[in-house]
Amino acid sequence: MTNLLIALGIIVVVGAAAVVLRRRAVVDAPSQKEWTVPTQIDPTDLVGGSYTTSSSWSIAIFTSASCHVCSDVVAKARVLQSSQVRVIEFEYGAHRAMHDKYRIDAVPTLVVLDSEGVVRRHFLGPVTATDLWAAVAQTRDPAVDSVDDCSSR
Repeated sequence: MTNLLIALGIIVVVGAAAVVLRRRAVVDAPSQKEWTVPTQIDPTDLVGGSYTTSSSWSIAIFTSASCHVCSDVVAKARVLQSSQVRVIEFEYGAHRAMHDKYRIDAVPTLVVLDSEGVVRRHFLGPVTATDLWAAVAQTRDPAVDSVDDCSSR
C-alpha cells in the first residue's frame, strides 16, 4: 500500500510539473510572408503601346495568366483609363523582366503612380471597384472625401 501511495505521489508531482511547463512554453507565432510592393517605377518602363508620357497618373497592374483574380482587377482598373490616367498591365509571361526588376512576388499587384513614377497607393490581391475607384480619385485629388457615411444628408 505504501508503494502505491508513493507511486501516486510521483504521478501527481510529474503531472503538475508537466502542466506548469506546458503553460510556460512560448509558442512562436507563425512567420508571415511580407509581399514586396515597389515604391517607385521608372516612368520610361510605363511607356509603350498606345500610351503616351502625357498622362498625369498611371495604374500599373502586375498579373499572371494563371491568376483568376487578375483579369477582374484589370477590368476594374480599365474603367479608369482616360487622357489623365493610363492603365498598363504587366502579365508575368510577357513582362517577366518587369516582375523581376520590381521584385513582384504576388499577383495581382496594382500600383497607382504619379507622373514621376512614385507609388501613391497600392493593392495586393482582389480589390472592389468602389475601393479602387475611390482610392484613385482621392489620390488624384486629396480633397475628395472617399468615405460616404450619409451623415451630411
